[in-house]
Amino acid sequence: MQYTDWYGYKRLDFQFEDREALIVFPNEPGWGSGKWACKMEYFGAFPALECDLLKNGFHLAYLKNINRWGVDEDHHARARFAAFLAKEYGLEEKFIPVGMSCGGLHSVNFASRYPDLVSVLYLDAPVMNLLSCPMGFGVGNALGENGSGWQEIVDAYGFTISDLLTYREHPIDRIPTLIEHRIPVALVYGDSDPVVPYIENGKVLEDAYTAAGLPLFCVGKPGCAHHPHGLEDTTELLAFFRKYC
Repeated sequence: MQYTDWYGYKRLDFQFEDREALIVFPNEPGWGSGKWACKMEYFGAFPALECDLLKNGFHLAYLKNINRWGVDEDHHARARFAAFLAKEYGLEEKFIPVGMSCGGLHSVNFASRYPDLVSVLYLDAPVMNLLSCPMGFGVGNALGENGSGWQEIVDAYGFTISDLLTYREHPIDRIPTLIEHRIPVALVYGDSDPVVPYIENGKVLEDAYTAAGLPLFCVGKPGCAHHPHGLEDTTELLAFFRKYC
């Protein structure tokens, strides 16, 4: 096995079912011992939270997706990946999906398919409505130049415009499953995001969880656009994880 350094932690890259995969190990045990988080997309981007989790004894993992649009084949593979990590490294099967942007789409879709494998959902400027992002049918900007965002959806789902307009499995449509299984949610967003407008995406989840009285950690960042992701101070967020993870 060949380990590499990742922000001062040991990283191991390997193949899992012909997909690129990796695991990063904590240096010391902590309250997160036996627990782990999975970066659902864009591994290595805005890694401050993942480093904080590693510092507290969590493991960190990643499994490469077919695409960034949350198709079921990726979710089924990730469920098998969770079972593999539990058997190979003694980790809990439940984990924290770290879902930034399109990773939020993966996170919610995965949780709706495998709620028993999710301890807490972390969603940061999450894509929850394909009509909003990438299409830009509402107040936001369409993703990509010359319709490239739409082409990604066509490639991922095989949609026509009519298919997308009548589609009823966006992440916002899967919120009732999250509520049924009482999955705690941490939600971070920028209130000036033109790419994934909060009012068309995460706000739907915030309102539903507030009405249901379920565990919700929600922080809006004034004046923040889609980037940067994350919080400067993760103290309260980590306390939420510690309470519910």
